[in-house]
Amino acid sequence: MFMRVDQLQAELPAPKRRDPNAAAALQELLGGKYGEMSTLGNYMFQSFNFRSKDKLKPFYSLVASITAEELGHVELVSNGVAMLNNGPDNDGDTSDGDTSDGGDITGAPFEDMKDIRLAAAFLSGGGGAAPINSNGASWNNDFITSTGNVVVDLLHNFHLECGARLHKLRVYETLTDPTGREVCGYLLVRGSVHAHAYALALKKITGVEIEKFLPTPNIDLSKIPESQKYLAEGSHRRLYTWSPKDYREIAGLWGNGEQALPGDPPGELEVVEGMPDGGKIHQLTGVPSAFTPDYAPEEMFEIAQKLTKKAR
Repeated sequence: MFMRVDQLQAELPAPKRRDPNAAAALQELLGGKYGEMSTLGNYMFQSFNFRSKDKLKPFYSLVASITAEELGHVELVSNGVAMLNNGPDNDGDTSDGDTSDGGDITGAPFEDMKDIRLAAAFLSGGGGAAPINSNGASWNNDFITSTGNVVVDLLHNFHLECGARLHKLRVYETLTDPTGREVCGYLLVRGSVHAHAYALALKKITGVEIEKFLPTPNIDLSKIPESQKYLAEGSHRRLYTWSPKDYREIAGLWGNGEQALPGDPPGELEVVEGMPDGGKIHQLTGVPSAFTPDYAPEEMFEIAQKLTKKAR
């Protein structure tokens, strides 16, 4: 089962401006071939289908724990997309947000949307994220590989993480807004961890030192400003169990004197029980014009406040 915590894995800065085209580029990291929907789907179904879990516990625990992290990556990218579509934070300012009147649509409030790359993000999704790539093509279930062969699946996962890192770098190079770049900077670090972990797992089974290929592709994280704080705090050396008591067996693969990748800040790899501290989820301002002509935000807020009081 899964437990959900109402935080993002990383703290995202508010966007400087509304930038739907930047949001469209970031969609590639959600629904593209090497996007977070693909990594999640691969590891999740591999963990569900894993045979001889007890006998192969360290390898099963590795895939299962990374599955939970990937679910959080889907959430992180989705929030980044929605934030870029929404624009700068205006928490506490309702003059043009949640409580404004959306009844008058004669001024065509979505007029600009007809010229953006992913008009459907607004016309169908109200400015939110969706499991699609940067061109609006739906994420494809065929991107999932779950062969039932542990070595083949781990090798595929290594390839997937390496491809995803290149994927993220290319998206990073298309963006200037701090929100999108922060998403990429964080995921580049964590993707490096996952690729390294799968390489070590393959080494334990086969004896082949796949980690000598790393980082593959050769991405120097020291040149990514948004990655620096994660490297400084040791995120590149940590695997999380994402559980209060399970999946500790990954320490047999990730630890035991194994070291960080060459080029990253030095240090021994470590397993952390639980999850990282995380960051806040931004409060996105409502878009009354998307709900016309019947949207009455003040009534909905009043109802929600009453229900919240009852819950306490």
